[in-house]
Amino acid sequence: IFLDSGDWKIFPDYSTQVDGYTTNPSLAKAAGVKDYRDFARQAVLSSLGKPISLEVLADDLGTIATQARELSGFGQNVYVKIPVTNTNGDSTGYLVNTLSREGIKLNITAVMTFEQIKYFLRQLYQETPAILSIFAGRIADTGRNPMAHFTAAASAKHDKTKLLWASAREVLNIKHAEQCGADIIT
Repeated sequence: IFLDSGDWKIFPDYSTQVDGYTTNPSLAKAAGVKDYRDFARQAVLSSLGKPISLEVLADDLGTIATQARELSGFGQNVYVKIPVTNTNGDSTGYLVNTLSREGIKLNITAVMTFEQIKYFLRQLYQETPAILSIFAGRIADTGRNPMAHFTAAASAKHDKTKLLWASAREVLNIKHAEQCGADIIT
């Protein structure tokens, strides 16, 4: 179980209850964060060495790459969250491939389709740890069963890639995540 929060100050309070942390700019903004870099540094320190996913702020691919390298440098336990597309709908696949080959741990976020699962699993360098965040709750909101997405991803993923059940909607989702091969739930 990973805690998903924009308040780094509470991370130590949950250190015995969770295995890692995720955050994103929207959560940070809602928590009153004004300086995202400072927030990211504090979040890494507060994670006490457990895995933590920090999302890029940028929308253009070049700046995403620059920010990913910077965020990755904040700690060995950092996974950089990169969405599957930018706001223009441009795929981040090439960038994901490049960064993972550089040894940057990534968390590919906002995964919603079977096609995205297959594509991004091919883009991730199998020697670099990664997380694939499948938005199960949002998939379920469309009337589809997200468990099939995880089953497909579990059979195709690399050994160093973990599957994250994102957007949990109910406690039963913990059982669903276990049943279909998810490694992490937020």
